[in-house]
Amino acid sequence: MSWQKEVDEIARRRKIAEDLGGAEAVERQHAAGRFTVRERIDKLADPGSFHELGALAGKATYDENHNLVSVRPSNAVIGTIKINGRKVSVDGDDWTIRGGSSEATVSEKWIYAENYALEMRIPLIRLVESAGGSVRLLEQQASTKIPGYPTWLMASKLGYIPVVGLALGPCAGLGALKAACAHYSVMVKGTSQVFAGGPPVVERGMGVKVDKEDLGGSKVHVRGSGVIGNEAESEEEAFEMVRKFLSYLPSSVFEIPPVTECDDPRDRREEELLSIIPRDRRRIYKPRRLIELVMDKGSVFELTRHYGRSVVTCFARLDGRPVGVIANDPMHYGGGLTRGAAEKMETFIDLCDTFHLPVVNFVDQPGTVVGPEAELQGTVKGSVRVVSAIEQSQVPWCAIIVRRLYGLAGTTYGRLQGLNLHYAWPSARWGSIPVSGGVEAAYRKELEALSPEDRAARLAELEQMYDHLESPFLTAERFKVPDIIDPRETRSLLNEWLDDAWRLLPEQLGVKSRTIRI
Repeated sequence: MSWQKEVDEIARRRKIAEDLGGAEAVERQHAAGRFTVRERIDKLADPGSFHELGALAGKATYDENHNLVSVRPSNAVIGTIKINGRKVSVDGDDWTIRGGSSEATVSEKWIYAENYALEMRIPLIRLVESAGGSVRLLEQQASTKIPGYPTWLMASKLGYIPVVGLALGPCAGLGALKAACAHYSVMVKGTSQVFAGGPPVVERGMGVKVDKEDLGGSKVHVRGSGVIGNEAESEEEAFEMVRKFLSYLPSSVFEIPPVTECDDPRDRREEELLSIIPRDRRRIYKPRRLIELVMDKGSVFELTRHYGRSVVTCFARLDGRPVGVIANDPMHYGGGLTRGAAEKMETFIDLCDTFHLPVVNFVDQPGTVVGPEAELQGTVKGSVRVVSAIEQSQVPWCAIIVRRLYGLAGTTYGRLQGLNLHYAWPSARWGSIPVSGGVEAAYRKELEALSPEDRAARLAELEQMYDHLESPFLTAERFKVPDIIDPRETRSLLNEWLDDAWRLLPEQLGVKSRTIRI
């Protein structure tokens, strides 16, 4: 006697799960411009690689003879997929069943997906679209409960495996936490919103009517608060961004980053680098172009572009080997350190250190941004936190000082404890304070006593004198900078440095003593 009857029942229940919330609910999801959770998994995964777990979980009803009458599937879809041939754990919310809310979920499912990723040492991807909690859940439980969001369950994984949060629709309450508590977070412009409480909660609690997009859209959280790091124009673009992000990282902290084939010459010299930094200090340049000229062609992948915009953070490759790249952007605050830029640097440094990516820093740091607004935002504290992250990091650093290096923020060019290789371009200048402004402060009384014409002449004389003292050659003579280099040599020298740095990485595998800061 076979078990065919039970096998047929398995197939029947799996078909119910595959139908999600029904044809009408799926149609509404598509009408809103969003894919269903199963469509998302299929588009994200390598073809045919999804292995589902827990498809039979849900709320079932039976007749008096214990025959199945109906079943409402759990609105959590979990399992494993492959991305570029590597195994990944995935959990997704199904909006077609009660808006992905906890009222219709089986929480053990997504918790299992999270723990499976941790135990198997594979990346975790959350596909988030959830209305959050519902008071209707109280009808089922017949009581209230003390809040017990498993936030530490989510946060603790950040020190072990790459975690990705995709906000693909409204994400309220726990959904907001799941999207934000990640190394790499993305939301889709116009269709994703992230908030602790949605518009009805805000109106009831604060008496304020607000549209969901104005409350938690990408303009708020990608370009304003920084809660979510990246913005996609479509879900397909978001999936491609995730696939590329993971390509730079190991599956866990117990492995070194993956190396790819590279046909870009290690010693390629770009003539454009010789003139990319203007001689006129009042003129700016494009740091992303500088990075592209030095790194492997086509390998630059920027993170958190729209927040903390005075600094650029990206992944790239040198001879096929992943590195983290930092650069100041003089197009925003002159490249100065804002509170947002400090938070962005701190998070990025922790990310690189956690997953063993050596750091290359193209430095043009005029100092910490000053003024009433900067002080109100706590920019000085942000500077301190960046320095702490740098000094706690263990991965090798190499700084290329391309222009300015001044003040408290100037200490963020690299580690002071331990070996931190740094080169200077001929365009580099440094000091505790820039000559312009610094001279006026130091000679204020003398200058105030002069006529306007004499004051301008004396100021020019003083600036010329101090400008000579800022020459990088004077610093190099005392070996306070290891070398001044031809900018065209930068790629070759970085590859030589990375040859040595890469040999150290196996000694650094494993969990860091600190908790990653996001």
